[in-house]
Amino acid sequence: MAWWIWVLAGFALLAFEMLSPGGFYVFFFGIGALAVGLLSALGLAETVSVQGLLFTALSLVSLLCFRRPILHKIRQHEPAGEVDTLVGESAVAQGKIGPGELGKVELRGSTWNARNAGEIPISRDQPCSVERVDGLTLWIRAD
Repeated sequence: MAWWIWVLAGFALLAFEMLSPGGFYVFFFGIGALAVGLLSALGLAETVSVQGLLFTALSLVSLLCFRRPILHKIRQHEPAGEVDTLVGESAVAQGKIGPGELGKVELRGSTWNARNAGEIPISRDQPCSVERVDGLTLWIRAD
């Protein structure tokens, strides 16, 4: 197979990696294809079977050896913990919610299931604070 086909395939795989959502797998196959294209251009990989074997070996070895350290280096600048939390936010009850009962609140323009964690009822349109989040249910208390 011609060396330039491997180079085109490598660039196509690298472009696909840039368009895909962050798995960071295809990158190493693109690098493997570019490496085989270079070796092929230098006359070190003449037959298709040798090229295929080199592509597979280079891609898998680089994936296994370099993916984790590269991901660690990239993600070290991300903040630790939850980036966006609803605890402490103010919500508005959409109906009466008795103590321990389930109801609906509006928060950030969306309707949420909410459980009254307080000991007094919350009336319609009354502001309340989010104490904790349990799945898609907000535990609230009257302000």
